[in-house]
Amino acid sequence: MSEKNLNWAMLGVGVIANEAAQALHKQGKNLYAVANRTHDKAVAFAEKYSVPKVYDAIDDMFDDDLLDVIYIATPHNTHYPFMKRALESGKHLLVEKSITLNSRELDEMISLAAEKNLVLAEAMTIWHMPLYKTLRQKISDGEFGKVQIITLNFGSFKEYDMRNRFFNMNLAGGALLDIGVYALSIVRSFMDETPSEILSQWKPSPTGSDEMATILLQNSCGQMATVALSMHSKQPKRAVISCERGYIEILEYPRADRATFFDAETGTFEEIFVGERSDALLYEMNDMEQAILSGDASAMKLDFSRDVMNIMTALRKNWKLQYPNETW
Repeated sequence: MSEKNLNWAMLGVGVIANEAAQALHKQGKNLYAVANRTHDKAVAFAEKYSVPKVYDAIDDMFDDDLLDVIYIATPHNTHYPFMKRALESGKHLLVEKSITLNSRELDEMISLAAEKNLVLAEAMTIWHMPLYKTLRQKISDGEFGKVQIITLNFGSFKEYDMRNRFFNMNLAGGALLDIGVYALSIVRSFMDETPSEILSQWKPSPTGSDEMATILLQNSCGQMATVALSMHSKQPKRAVISCERGYIEILEYPRADRATFFDAETGTFEEIFVGERSDALLYEMNDMEQAILSGDASAMKLDFSRDVMNIMTALRKNWKLQYPNETW
């Protein structure tokens, strides 16, 4: 594998962008460049993290031949046009969740990335946290028996400010794309096959975004999952993966570094600690660099991201929940 030092650029300067810059610094690297819709904010970000290049306009980023990979950390309703422009310009892409608004957008971008021989991936912590890699291996090795049913909760209490991204339809607000993507990524990660049977109910917010939802899923292997999401009521970020020999409980599962396995045969608990939750973006970016440099992008789980997007798109079509100017 080549030891080339990849030039990263950040598109967007919000919370995730700051964490990504800190992750690169922790590896002894710095961002090569940054762009943002508001130029002054990009300049301030560059000063904070010693980023040598600030683009005057976002389009200038895509035309930079020295740039290798872009981390898109803008709101998800902006991803698709940025992704298309970047891939057409030959840039590898790591894109914040949810990677696109719907399956049509993602399928188009997957085809374009393949045509250009570029790595396209979703910045989904579930694919990259060491804890999940360890648990998937233990399940694959048969330590816990076959996964039977998965139960997930994720709820945040957000005030009814209809201008913010949590409820604003123009910003693709709602529980499913914002927090449901994590829960469904757990489902897909621990099921042997993607769910083929999906039932749901949902409650709209005053703007028409999805405020609450409950989802039932089953695949052809007989594995099942239940998901409860809420954007205006607090729930624990809790996952329970029930297997033949016991169950795995994971709290704060989007960036988990610990889990508990209850052994139904012995009645004992085993604590499993792997990785550091504070390094969540570091794991994503390390896997991304490895994928680019080795030519093997299997660790980026783009096929899983596609399965999750297909589920979310099917749900919203069933709910008749379409965002302004969105094309399915």
